[in-house]
Amino acid sequence: MPTPSSPRKVVIVGAGAVGATFAYALAQSGAASNICLIDQNQNLAEGQVADLSHGLPFYPSVSIEVGDATDYGDANVIVITAGSAQRSGETRLDLLKRNASIIEGIMDDIIEQQSRAIVVIVTNPVDVLTQVALNHSRWSRSHIFGSGTVLDSARFRYFISQEMGVDVKSVHAYILGEHGDSELPAWSLTNLGGVSIQQYVQSNGLQEHWPERSRSIFEAVKNSAYHIIDYKGATNFAVGQALVRIVKAILRDSHSILTVSVKLKGEYGLDDICLSVPCLVSKDGIEKVLVANLSEAEQQALHHSASVLKQSMEGLL
Repeated sequence: MPTPSSPRKVVIVGAGAVGATFAYALAQSGAASNICLIDQNQNLAEGQVADLSHGLPFYPSVSIEVGDATDYGDANVIVITAGSAQRSGETRLDLLKRNASIIEGIMDDIIEQQSRAIVVIVTNPVDVLTQVALNHSRWSRSHIFGSGTVLDSARFRYFISQEMGVDVKSVHAYILGEHGDSELPAWSLTNLGGVSIQQYVQSNGLQEHWPERSRSIFEAVKNSAYHIIDYKGATNFAVGQALVRIVKAILRDSHSILTVSVKLKGEYGLDDICLSVPCLVSKDGIEKVLVANLSEAEQQALHHSASVLKQSMEGLL
């Protein structure tokens, strides 16, 4: 198998709103030395690359190009945002089957090029399609994982910071499970500058209305995408930044702990299902799945989320 010739080459499959916004944010970050955009719509890919390239004088040094399947061969990271939108009269399962076919086709091309890249799945439903990519390729779970709830966790941190009046960078909090309606807030792992959320609430006299306020925070997280799509048709800026965070952890070998979607192998009492839990992410992809000490209620909610995803997988199969 070939050794990647470029130390920081990222291939983005899908040049739509998410793919292009991610490319823009990645170019500004300086993390990648080469960015390739691939899209079935060649004109869209050409247009996005031209527009991005005109900003080269203002970015850190980076090459931005239209790519093709041969670029998988020496890529370090491949980020798949490509997918089909739901058609009129089409069921969710119909859409899922079509997107599963798209992911399998992309994985076939990646395998044909003998790629050794880390593959990050972004296309929704991300947990199910991550498992599709893993099952189809038979690759290691360390080398194929989903963007998962990295964005949801960022939203969680944001809404907590707004509620508490604390810098968002001082808030450490995670959303686990499905990237979707069955996700759960890990309140037992939430802290503000090392102070648990429960202790912070008590010491600041906020406990009286905390149950209602905590539910409101989580509902805001869970409904964020729906609201944004209602307002402007799509979400793209925050997810682009979330993808930069994931890819930087790989390219810079930073050993970051991120809630990406990983295929579990007995962790949390779950097996053969992809969902988001804290993982150590480095140049080798997922280096380790961390088993956090969840509360009993959180553990039950995680198992419920897994059952929802298993139903989707069974419907697909």
